[in-house]
Amino acid sequence: MKPISVLVTVSGRDRPGVTAALFSSLAAHDVDVLDVEQVVIRGRLILGVVLDLRGDPASLRRSIGQTCSAVGMEHEVVVVEAGDADSAAELAAERRARDGGKLHVIVLGHPLRPGAIANVSQAIADVGANIESVTQLSTRPIASLDMMVSGDESRVRAALARAATATGLDIAVERAGLARRAKRLVVLDVDSTLVQGEGVDELAKRAGVFDQVQAITAAAMAGELDFAEALASRVSLLAGLPMAAVEQVRDELQLTPGARTLVRTLKRLGYAVGVVSGGFTALTDRFVAELGLDFAAANVLEVVDGVLTGRILGEVVDRRGKADALRRFAARFDVPLSQTVAIGDGANDIDMLRAAGLGVAFNAKAALRDNAAVAVNHPFLDAVLYVLGISRSEIEQADLLDEQARPAAPTR
Repeated sequence: MKPISVLVTVSGRDRPGVTAALFSSLAAHDVDVLDVEQVVIRGRLILGVVLDLRGDPASLRRSIGQTCSAVGMEHEVVVVEAGDADSAAELAAERRARDGGKLHVIVLGHPLRPGAIANVSQAIADVGANIESVTQLSTRPIASLDMMVSGDESRVRAALARAATATGLDIAVERAGLARRAKRLVVLDVDSTLVQGEGVDELAKRAGVFDQVQAITAAAMAGELDFAEALASRVSLLAGLPMAAVEQVRDELQLTPGARTLVRTLKRLGYAVGVVSGGFTALTDRFVAELGLDFAAANVLEVVDGVLTGRILGEVVDRRGKADALRRFAARFDVPLSQTVAIGDGANDIDMLRAAGLGVAFNAKAALRDNAAVAVNHPFLDAVLYVLGISRSEIEQADLLDEQARPAAPTR
């Protein structure tokens, strides 16, 4: 007997035992389970099951009806029309094709307004893509949704780039699959990414050369100087600055909101986390120790008799050097580049973000945003966790487990 494809949908107030009761009812019939999806939203259960049935649909309907009545649930049993998915083989082929084109669309806003979500949803529909599920990842410090979308990736990306501009939302698009959760090493830029502000600017203020340093920075941004040349020029202006002033700048630097949460959560999940900076070890070493980072690369200022000489020691960490450092650290931790994440804000991060498996532009300049897979324009660095598919509840659960694992304080 050729099987009949049947879709069973059960909904109602969630309670223990509903799923078990339904499948116990199905066990009395000659059916194969082809697909199952279940979700609970604010205490309401929605459960869908696709079956291949060899037998009488009416008998199946009566059995499911009696079971659902007993557990107080609503139900619907629909025979799928021939040609839609009338065999296990066809359904499996259909699902493989669908999964191959699945995308995670992460929508971040502060707040998320219905009109903006409507704009995003319509943009997806307008290119023939379909939203298969929506999951709330967070409500604070920003709200975020994870939409599972099936459709053509290039068309979806283009449509959502326009939607992001129209709504002011941050929208990230990533291919679904194991690769998304396989990321194992994260590299962060420091100035204006891990920390607020630019360390060289603060040093320049202490040295009384802020305007000159700003002029060199502007020339570099205009493409008149490359990074290495601009860095050497700026550092030369710091000659004579006492290390005591450098240490004071170091101690006054502030982490970006969400930085501690980002690093703490990633490390608990087994990621290697570190920094690659075009700044200076005299400033970055504090955060390497404070956050327990796994690796770091930055420029070394020459110091003689307790003052800066205006020179850099060793190889300069510039745009190319940042990408080289990413590759070096990935090799050290035996992580393929496809499983790395790079986060930065400036043009000298372009090569590093291109080399990484996922490049994230954080409150970035236009040159970097145009070269990054994902742009996050909200001021909270832990929003990157949502882009990686880690929810706020998972972050809080990790914090709770960590607290429980700590030794109890001794009592007197």
